[in-house]
Amino acid sequence: MAIEDPKIVEISATQKDSPEASDSSLDESDREWQQQYSHSGEGTFEVKEGHQFYRPIDSYEGIHRWDPNFEWTKEEEQKIVRKIDIRVLTFACVTFFALQLDRGNISQALASTLLEDLKMTSNDYNLGQTIFLVCFLLAEMPSQLISKRLGPDRWIPTQMVLWSIVASCQAFLKNKHAYFATRALLGLLEGVSPTPFSSYPSFYKSNELPKRLTCFWVTYTFTGIIGAFLAFGLLHIKSSDGLGPWRYVFAYEGLITGVIGIIAAFWMPASPVQTKGGLRGKNGWFNEHEEKIIVNRVLRDDPSKGSMHNRQAVTPKLLWQSLQDYHMWPIYGIGLIWQIPFTPATNYLTLQLKEVGFATFHVNLLTIPAAIVSIITITGTTWLAERTNQRFFLGAAVEVWSLILLIVLEVLPEKSMPWPRWAILTLLVGNPSIHPVLVALTSRNAGSVRTRTVASALYNMSVQLGAISGANVYQASDAPYYKHGNKVLIALAVVSFFLFISAKFYYDWLNRRNAAKWEAMTSEQREQYLSENPILTNKRLDFRFSR
Repeated sequence: MAIEDPKIVEISATQKDSPEASDSSLDESDREWQQQYSHSGEGTFEVKEGHQFYRPIDSYEGIHRWDPNFEWTKEEEQKIVRKIDIRVLTFACVTFFALQLDRGNISQALASTLLEDLKMTSNDYNLGQTIFLVCFLLAEMPSQLISKRLGPDRWIPTQMVLWSIVASCQAFLKNKHAYFATRALLGLLEGVSPTPFSSYPSFYKSNELPKRLTCFWVTYTFTGIIGAFLAFGLLHIKSSDGLGPWRYVFAYEGLITGVIGIIAAFWMPASPVQTKGGLRGKNGWFNEHEEKIIVNRVLRDDPSKGSMHNRQAVTPKLLWQSLQDYHMWPIYGIGLIWQIPFTPATNYLTLQLKEVGFATFHVNLLTIPAAIVSIITITGTTWLAERTNQRFFLGAAVEVWSLILLIVLEVLPEKSMPWPRWAILTLLVGNPSIHPVLVALTSRNAGSVRTRTVASALYNMSVQLGAISGANVYQASDAPYYKHGNKVLIALAVVSFFLFISAKFYYDWLNRRNAAKWEAMTSEQREQYLSENPILTNKRLDFRFSR
């Protein structure tokens, strides 16, 4: 039976108006299960029929803990979530800290004598960043598929150790060709960063994930603050051979990542029901009762998470079906463009501050306020998005933020004092990021594990394509004020604004159309529909998109 074209059950007027028919096929256990079901109404399935239609597959790793009639208290669930946050989320943030430490230190080296020592121009720097992003882009999908087959608990530590070696070797760069080579290797090895996308949805419900993703990207930003302080100290090291102090930044920060990668190999669990061993202890993190709470609360929120097991590969056929999922395309389109308006300012912040007269050692410290602003705005944006359920409208508002600051930056007199320019750049770099919200939207709207795996890669690839474009907007011939580049960014901010608005109306229309058809069916017709369309996807009439 075709998944992409579900069969529709014809409805008679008599069946449609018969209230008795809607409940006739439900036994008492089904009713209890529906009452316990914690569906939030967004980004998952509208469960109204028997639990047999939403049963996990037999090979699902948590099938022995699935129980449609299992009950627990709110206090027990809150306790489990806190435990997951401490054990799982905290270390995820540590791994992401390591990633960003190695990924972001290139800008700190740029504030030192990197360009002069390697005899490069800012265009060479741009080319190196483009090489990194292209290689990252090429590795994204293969790496996600490998992670799905091997498990993130095996694949992520391997990646971290490998890229830490390459990151440390940047300390021995002699020329721009070596710089290009290490940028390419880092891009390939960082193809899938250690995000909660691969395995952490199995620990959290859909409405819990955005807040945890916010913690993740707050760590990303917080790393910029730590990195700035580390760079401030390391760049003061004077080498007897006269080599640039930026080499110590690469060497020591790469070493930190390697140590964290080794710890990750013994800390990261395969799933909520596979935590025994390694640094997690011989008894694991959770007892049987706690495992049952985790598995059942997650599956009642989104039954599609039981449609594959955690080391099940995405076959070429499933990959092709996921690539054809046009309901996800609006999110990919947004990912392609939404970050570009502030990407050049982020990449060139240290260089622009240096060009307008700030001293090298002060430049890295002056990036800290932008990181603090970013932490505040990203937290507020995610909270507001979940509070109002107006995620795409909020994304449009983020583009208005960038648009206003870019216009001010464009009309600012070139000979003005450096501090107003620093203030504008700080607000632009610290813009209210919608990234955690979009990542959660991708997960919610996928409708199946295989689509979630592919969609996470495609969304990240679209973001990387946007980053490649953003890395080349500012050119050396346009320095130091980049007037032409800012005009391009203003236009892109306007385009992104309308993409967010269009996506909002598209998903609203899909939900209204599907809900009308679903509500018009009797219980028997729904059961017949679910029997004929057993595979959980976002094409089914009982699926509701988050928007």
